Amino acid sequence: MRLILYRLLQAIPTLLGVATLVFLMLHLVPGDPVDALLGEMALPADREALRHALHLDAPLWTQYLHFMAGLANGDWGQSLIDQRPVLGLIAERLPATARLAGASLLLAVVLALPLGFWAARHAGKRQDMTAMGFSLLGVSIPNFWLGPMLMLLFSVFLGWLPVSGMDQPGSIILPAITLGTALAAVLSRMARSSWLEAMSSDAIRTARAMGVHDTMLWWRHAGRMAAIPVLTMFALQLGAVLGGAVITETVFDWPGLGLLTIEAIQQRNYPLVQGCVLLIASFYVLANLLADVLAMWLDPRQRSA
Repeated sequence: MRLILYRLLQAIPTLLGVATLVFLMLHLVPGDPVDALLGEMALPADREALRHALHLDAPLWTQYLHFMAGLANGDWGQSLIDQRPVLGLIAERLPATARLAGASLLLAVVLALPLGFWAARHAGKRQDMTAMGFSLLGVSIPNFWLGPMLMLLFSVFLGWLPVSGMDQPGSIILPAITLGTALAAVLSRMARSSWLEAMSSDAIRTARAMGVHDTMLWWRHAGRMAAIPVLTMFALQLGAVLGGAVITETVFDWPGLGLLTIEAIQQRNYPLVQGCVLLIASFYVLANLLADVLAMWLDPRQRSA
């Protein structure tokens, strides 16, 4: 509980810093939300009236204080486009992102653990080089390239899966593969190195000297020791998957939080962009907290640290 409270207290200045940076960057980059709403050919009087109605004519520091006061009261503002609450718009898109993230993480675990164990079990051999070669390929290929290539192969050429959206059967397969491949590559490399480190520890050497079967050494003893960094990395991926979802959802037109963020940026919808980025940052903070708690739960030595 002390760790959780300490991490939560640390998260407050972190999230305040994120909110401040996002607010400043959005208001300093070129572009005007009034142009997005009315177009560049609108009359000056109409532009000024809309600017006043949206409080965009107030000084920057006044807008900032109003934004921070709203956050303190649980009010994330309203969308500049349709005047709907930001939290309501995020709540509508969040289930789609959660569905995609869950499928991607499940795919990453199913691929990473067997691949990492296989590479560690045959360390230095051809099997190890093959497994780590696939892992390196998964890390190196960016989502914005892999997504269109999968779309061309399985949707355009073969016609097996839908091109975009989430309404048709199997529509989640290509986005999940695109987002989960890089996660699986990172986890498999971590699993390999963790298993090898555990197998070279004094505890495993002692167990081997006592006659413990090799299979028991790999799965029961070394597996528990290797699970600590792997689960920690997996918890951190919970936050990273939302960042990757921004690109993946845009490529596949997946109606989640990532696509909502891109649409808000294109429309210069300041409150909505701020809300989306702040929520993603909050997930990163919670993922780090979850990683610390998992590490302490699996390794009793860290509880007294």
